[in-house]
Amino acid sequence: QVQLVESGGGLVQAGGSLRVACSASGSISSNAMAWYRQAPGKQRELVARIASSGGSAIYDSSVRGRFTISRDKAKNMVYLQMNNLKPEDTGDYYCAAGTGDFVIFSPQYWGQGTQVTVSS
Repeated sequence: QVQLVESGGGLVQAGGSLRVACSASGSISSNAMAWYRQAPGKQRELVARIASSGGSAIYDSSVRGRFTISRDKAKNMVYLQMNNLKPEDTGDYYCAAGTGDFVIFSPQYWGQGTQVTVSS
């Protein structure tokens, strides 16, 4: 069983940066990992995922070039560095551990989420 806990959310001005982190209890070394976000009144959307090796990542077009997903296997951590934030990036950010290949990400475990608010 894997438990995921997100941290690092907060309030930031547009154009600013924030890094959210996901800490896992239980090994996630063989799992693809991902970050989702859910804006108020909208469906949860996949914004970034990373292969179990950490060598490859895929981003949604809305965040490509601004967000970077990374993982530290030794620490059992996954990160999402968010730069040049926009008000439309506002939402709850969720970490997920997946099954199978990271390209077609299938979430198996979820964290509880961390809130990110970007003011204009």
